Amino acid sequence: MTPFVLACVMVAAVLHAGWNAVLRGGSDRLWSMTLMMIAVGCTSAVAAVFLPWPAPASWPYVAASALIHAGYNLSLVRAYRSGELGQTYPVSRGSSPVLVALGAAAFAHETLTAAAILGIALVSGGILSLALQGGRLRSGFLPAALLTGILIGAYTVVDGIGVRLAGNSLAYANSMFLLWSVTTPAVYAFARQRPPAYTRAQTAAALAGGLVSIAAYGIVIWAMQYDAMGVVSALRETSVVYAAIIGRVFLDERLTTRRIGSCLAIAAGAACLAYPVG
Repeated sequence: MTPFVLACVMVAAVLHAGWNAVLRGGSDRLWSMTLMMIAVGCTSAVAAVFLPWPAPASWPYVAASALIHAGYNLSLVRAYRSGELGQTYPVSRGSSPVLVALGAAAFAHETLTAAAILGIALVSGGILSLALQGGRLRSGFLPAALLTGILIGAYTVVDGIGVRLAGNSLAYANSMFLLWSVTTPAVYAFARQRPPAYTRAQTAAALAGGLVSIAAYGIVIWAMQYDAMGVVSALRETSVVYAAIIGRVFLDERLTTRRIGSCLAIAAGAACLAYPVG
């Protein structure tokens, strides 16, 4: 990986943690997510005028990714209703490579390397530490966070394959964003009668979060053209550390030594799983 691509993926990690902080801080997270998707849709619709369509071979991946992302949206909203950013975000991001590795071992008969076993231990220990508060297990956020992790793994693989068939990373990403953007507003229209009374500042923050999410994942899709999916994914998971810091600074969440240690363990474990040595 070149230094430029590396720097771009690290920026994407910060941006991803940032828009998740906007979502977690919203008073009505489903409405915040809906506003984000409206921003994504409007931006993607304008960009579609200037971008080519991706190659037809990638269209099934565009559609599959958009549907998986729709489930990811709803799962993430659910997770943030009961868990703090500094807890839920690391679990959802870190559990994905663990679940992929275990699934590959169980169903594809892949052998787990020593690095992979170490990665599973680090991520699992970090997740358990985040779920323990005051010596008691507080795991109400875990089911939705783990489901989010499964969906992250699914769309990462789908997009990693799709972008290589598309012929143009921007065209692929924009088409996926455009199709994805219509799902959450449709769910909101079905589930709710009217939007909440958001202030202009709250509305602007959510719309800006949608734009940031485009930049964050667009960079990741672009980077997967140039390096292995696992390597890009591992670098992106450094965002769990940024999320803990952002949660403390902007959401007044606790930033204990144990929480920082847990996030670092999850990030290191994700790296072991995605880019094993030997």
